[in-house]
Amino acid sequence: MGLKGKLIGSVEVKCGGHLIHDLFHTNTHHIPNICRGKVNHFEIHEGGSIKVGSVVSWKYNDDGKDKIVKQVIDAVDPQKKSITWKVIGGDLLELYNSFTVITSCDKQWTTWTFEYEKKTEETLEPLVLLGFAFDLTKDIENHLLKK
Repeated sequence: MGLKGKLIGSVEVKCGGHLIHDLFHTNTHHIPNICRGKVNHFEIHEGGSIKVGSVVSWKYNDDGKDKIVKQVIDAVDPQKKSITWKVIGGDLLELYNSFTVITSCDKQWTTWTFEYEKKTEETLEPLVLLGFAFDLTKDIENHLLKK
């Protein structure tokens, strides 16, 4: 089994994927209020907004454990409604040499893509994290449908 991996999962959203993308792109700071208990804090350290080169960090609860991740935005594609977040610090780098998250939204779907290189073959695939991403998406969807 190889150390490099790619995990892709999509979840249907009734509110429309474009609204999920808009929240991640322009209103990311609202996510801790929407996803209470999952995301505890979001901060933009460099860049002022979600754009290429911006550095952000998240404090989140994954599988009952408080974690932190620091990321740099590698790409934002308004046409594909996608954002590429490259991990540059935090808990994920204890298990992985590299980890990139791509969020993309299309009509009624939100897709999460994880591209990673595990430090050892014993490191599990990030399936729990993908489940977390789906739960986060559903929390955001429920919030958007209430409006």
